[in-house]
Amino acid sequence: MCFVSTILFRVIGLSFIDFAMIRTLHVISVPKSYNTLCLMVSDVGARYGSTTAGMKQFQIYRYDPEKPNSKPYLQTYNVDLLNCGPMILDALIKIKNEQDATLTFRRSCREGICGSCAMNINGENTLACICKIDTNLNKPAKIYPLPHMYVIKDLVPDMNLFYQQYRSIDPWLKRKEKYVYGEKQLFQTPEERSRLDGLYECILCACCSTSCPSYWWNQDKYLGPAILLQAYRWMIDSRDHFCKERLEKIHDAFSAFRCHTILNCTKACPKGLDPAKAIAKIKMLLTGLSSKPDPVAESSKANA
Repeated sequence: MCFVSTILFRVIGLSFIDFAMIRTLHVISVPKSYNTLCLMVSDVGARYGSTTAGMKQFQIYRYDPEKPNSKPYLQTYNVDLLNCGPMILDALIKIKNEQDATLTFRRSCREGICGSCAMNINGENTLACICKIDTNLNKPAKIYPLPHMYVIKDLVPDMNLFYQQYRSIDPWLKRKEKYVYGEKQLFQTPEERSRLDGLYECILCACCSTSCPSYWWNQDKYLGPAILLQAYRWMIDSRDHFCKERLEKIHDAFSAFRCHTILNCTKACPKGLDPAKAIAKIKMLLTGLSSKPDPVAESSKANA
């Protein structure tokens, strides 16, 4: 493999090769002939180009609040994919470090956990850190902030309203008896615990809410998919005693019922969750078509 790497460097003439970009070249052993190796190298060049031919355009939304008279615009940057990581966030960081330090965006974990780098990439809301760069060099990547939110700068949306809505649902366990958290365990059966699957994984990136037309036009009243999924997570938790009060708080024409089951939210979720399903279950609770199951583990423990 070292011999193959050396030949790749010499034939293509690169100072650096990102092996993530040529992972389709499965070299198990050294080819029997130099000509065979050159054909393999040629295939890599055809797919990804050389150092000069591997440039891809990134068209990025720019807005500077310190220049109130200037309108938002798209700025084009060229990035060599052979000297860049495979994800959109890698390209953004490379642009900021090497071409334009004024480019502004949020990022933190780089592994789809924190939700900071949520943005609209090629027309879809997703996380920049887990969105792969399209290696088609003839097609520019277009990057915008999350839609229908106030923009602070460039790719940074104002999340204040979103977090205010999250705060409004009281996103914590609420108990009717006096309880000091950490003094004792709150038990659940495996079935009770399994009801939280597909809910607790939400990272509050807002990709789903900002893909929802109902949320675009009714942000002041409609809570949106992300917040409603979070609300259902606490409603259905067997350890929480305030399901009825939580439902009463959103029992109006807008908070939950403004959802028209468009399903953009489920398609947009980068974690593969189903906010539309959670909203449907909230509607069933609100209309009396279903009810929260009585807790089993806590009742059994109390009677023991």
